[in-house]
Amino acid sequence: MVERKIEKRKISHIEICSRKDVQARNITNCFGDIHLVHNALPEIDLSDVQLDTTLFGVKLKAPIMIEAISGGASEAAKLNSILAETAEELRIGLGLGSQRAALENPSLEYTYRIAREKAPNTLLIANLGASQIAKGYKIEEAEKAIEMISANALAIHLNPLQEAVQIEGEPEFRGCISAIRRLTSRLHVPVIAKEVGSGISKEVARILEKAGVRGIDVAGGGGTSWAAVEYYRAEEANDDIHKRLGLSFWDWGIPTAISLIEVKSATGITAVASGGIRNGQEIAKAIALGADAVGMALPLLRYALKGKEALMGELSYMIQELQTTMFLVGARNLEDLRMAPLVITGKTAEYMKSRGIGIESYRSRA
Repeated sequence: MVERKIEKRKISHIEICSRKDVQARNITNCFGDIHLVHNALPEIDLSDVQLDTTLFGVKLKAPIMIEAISGGASEAAKLNSILAETAEELRIGLGLGSQRAALENPSLEYTYRIAREKAPNTLLIANLGASQIAKGYKIEEAEKAIEMISANALAIHLNPLQEAVQIEGEPEFRGCISAIRRLTSRLHVPVIAKEVGSGISKEVARILEKAGVRGIDVAGGGGTSWAAVEYYRAEEANDDIHKRLGLSFWDWGIPTAISLIEVKSATGITAVASGGIRNGQEIAKAIALGADAVGMALPLLRYALKGKEALMGELSYMIQELQTTMFLVGARNLEDLRMAPLVITGKTAEYMKSRGIGIESYRSRA
């Protein structure tokens, strides 16, 4: 059955991400090119630093999201429970994995519903694939995905690379923009466009904004490579062609910091920075570049598999590191952080120049 194949694929993805090296190898997220300037006279106390924000209409205590990780398999229910409980206690956001499996096999709905049961108040984001809405899913499926978890927003994940290199992939994206436009005009919650590891360019960002998208999650290169994940799946299946494709496109994409700059230089909509962000200092750099929030997936998956206490500990540390970084640049809040002095060097500066994005004009806009 198709439904069982999807469920098995979801389990395979979690297993591979938990035990294999699926990180980008030859590109970074480029946050090493972003340098916050130390302030030896911050004129604030560490306790003055406030991280609270509002994202897609929901108040959060920190600008952090646990990115889409799991769902659609019976084994994922416990994992989603841990993720949701942690998100609720820390009052940060949580994005669910693709809900296609539950739409095609309603017996799996509980693996997603448990998220809202465990997180009744914080931000939850539903998730559907672009190729599915382009080729068949209509407003009814989108509404069902939202209702399934009482979602505050719906993410449409854009994963052309993964679909192209996956053995069972569906690289059929003709009609995506029209489908997204229909959803944005009829749904009662914001629609977010989300990449999954290859980033979003300024040209695509403008198209998405015109289509009515209210947020973009850049999910750039430098973190988890879904080409790598599919490489390992092809290896297990002895599929040489897809294995070679996964290897060839392992490092394909726009680095996260650069993608964030692209999106913020071209649009005025909410931007979430994700893709290889691993600590509080990188969170601070992303916010300073104009991100409204920052998302993480792979490292949090691995901590969650150890249990809620491990996940809580890691996220609590990241929040403290973010607060300390803000203190060291004299930022009382996120708005101050977005105005803090920074220096952009290396590949990112070269990229901005080649794309006609001026640093000063960019920061005034972002």
